[in-house]
Order: sequence, then structure tokens, then C-alpha cells
Amino acid sequence: RSGTPDLASFPRAAWLKAYRRALTAAPNEAFGYGDPRGRQELRTVLAEYLARARGVHARPERIVICSGFAHGLMLIGRALRGRGARAVGVESYGLGPHAGLLRDAGLATPPLPFDERGTRVEELTSLAPDAVLLTAAHQFPLGGALPPDRRTAVVDWARATGGYVLEDDYDGEFRYDRQPVGALQGLDPERVVYLGTASKSLAPGLRLAWMVLPESLVDEVVAAKGAVVDWMCGTPDQLAFADFLATGAHDRHVRAMRLRYRHRRDQLVAALADRAPGIRVGGIAAGLHAVLSLPPGTEAAALRSAAWHGLAVQGLGHFRHPEARRTLEGLVVGYGTPPDSAWQGALQALCRVLEGVDTARPPEDA
Repeated sequence: RSGTPDLASFPRAAWLKAYRRALTAAPNEAFGYGDPRGRQELRTVLAEYLARARGVHARPERIVICSGFAHGLMLIGRALRGRGARAVGVESYGLGPHAGLLRDAGLATPPLPFDERGTRVEELTSLAPDAVLLTAAHQFPLGGALPPDRRTAVVDWARATGGYVLEDDYDGEFRYDRQPVGALQGLDPERVVYLGTASKSLAPGLRLAWMVLPESLVDEVVAAKGAVVDWMCGTPDQLAFADFLATGAHDRHVRAMRLRYRHRRDQLVAALADRAPGIRVGGIAAGLHAVLSLPPGTEAAALRSAAWHGLAVQGLGHFRHPEARRTLEGLVVGYGTPPDSAWQGALQALCRVLEGVDTARPPEDA
């Protein structure tokens, strides 16, 4: 599946050591309900890590630990609606469940149009939402980074209108072809809500994510989280992750996985260039997935063929906002998930699928 990490490479031995150290050192009070923001130990080391790795301006008291990205988005949506917000702009192509969480909070989710340079944030002026949700460093699923002028423009919009930018930095650690694209939050920590997760760097099963909040939102988000005790993240996992970060084990794991994923990406690109040269591959400068652009009218057939070959790929149509102005066709291919024993077979099967695609008509530009 698109964006899923290599679960077989989860650093079990290193995580077990961190867990043992964390449990040995944990005070008795750590096993109570505690601060709704999460353990101080994790928030302190996370603030240091995010500043170093992603250019995020963070203080521990402004960090809230969440049980996954969706939990964080739910809390933000609740806080925004509570202060009178009516709409959050979203990208034309993105994860439908995320927009659904905002709608569940009572917020409209108008889509922003896009062009070859990415999301057209200048349209915020006419749409006039109260906030906007963006995957600025690596748009999901299309794959581009928001250009510097548009990054500046969206922050200027937020300052001028009192709006907020919700930054989904879902795979910021995995940049391959140039220096990492820093977090948008660094441009204005008082107008940008930064949301990150361990789901890509470690595993989604850990259910560890975090928000770095503007001061104006901290109390409301903490109040919302405190009212949902069952969503509290497990203290042992928080303490283990704090140890994992502090000892450098996380950095070592990310470096190793970055090399592994880049190697797989290179193999994917080379195989398609050889076997299906008419297919354009995009979104490959970062992350765990590639976008294979298809000519109009061919996505459904390609998906049927992929399913017949036993491939779990998704079409771009799966990610399209119902009100988006433009329709693109293509396959979103995650290259992190297959085990080594199945990788070459999956790659060859994908090539067979794409060899059958009629590329006589050029695809619409993404």
C-alpha cells in the first residue's frame, strides 16, 4: 500500500533495549493518567529532535502527544469548531478520511485547485476558509513540494486573516535527491500547527504522533484531549520513544531506512524506464511511494490488471476530493512494504501491468 513502511525492518532489538531502559527508570506516577499533553520526557526530547531534524520551533509545553495523526486532526478540528471556525481548505488530492474527520467536527472542506507547481494557495483568498490542511514538504499523493513562494504566501494569508495552517509532515525524514525541505512551521510557529508521526519512520502500530501548537490553541486542544481519556497514548511507549530519540537509535534507524528506500526507488525507476518507458514516474524525490501517471481512461483497467497480478496499488481517483476541479489518472505505488523475498516479483508484475497500458495519448500534467 502507498506510504506504508517496511514493517519487517522495525528495529525490534533496539526498541526492546529502549523499552527496558525506560521502564527501569520510570517513576511510579508515570503509570497514572498524567498530563493530557503526554509525558514530559518525550515532549522535551521531541522538541530538540524536531528543531534539529525538521527546523520546527517547539517548546515542550506546546507539544501534545497523540494516538496517531487522525487523533491529532480530530482534536484540532474540535478546537477550531469550538472557536467558531466553519471551513478548513484541503488539497484536491489527499486522504479522504482526513477530510472526513474535519467534516465530522462540523467543518466544511472545500478543495484548493492545483497546477504543475502544486497547490494554488492564492485561492485561499476567494475560498476564505478558517484554516488549511497541507502536505507541504511532500504532497500526498502527487508527490511535489510546495514551492518557496507559495510557502511564504500561505503563511502571509494566515497572518492577514487570523487563519491557521495545519501542516501534515507525514514523511519528512525521507528525502533522497536534495537537502530536506524544512517544515513550514518554521516560518511562523504562531500560525502553523505542525503534525508529525512515527508511523513512517518506525511503524503505524506504535500509535505515536505529535502536534506542535501555536500558543493560542494549546489550552483548547489540551482540553479536548483531556476529555477523551481512552485516546491517551500508552506511557511505556512514550517513554521508550523518548529513550529511542535521546540515544540516537532513531537517527540510526532512519539513516538505514533512507538508504533502503532510496535503493528500492532507484530499482523501480530503472525497471519502468526499461520495460514501460512511456509511463512518467513522479513524486520520487522523497517518501515511500511513486506516482505513475496514466493516460485518460486507462486507470480502471490498470487497477484491474494490478489486482489480477496480486498487487495492492491504488489509483489516483481514490484520493480525489469529490469537488476537485481537475481529474488526474495514475497509480500510487508504495515501494516500502514488500518484503525482500517478494520485491523483485512485485516489481516485475508491475512492469507487466504497465506494458499493457496504451500510452498513445499523453496523460494530463500533474
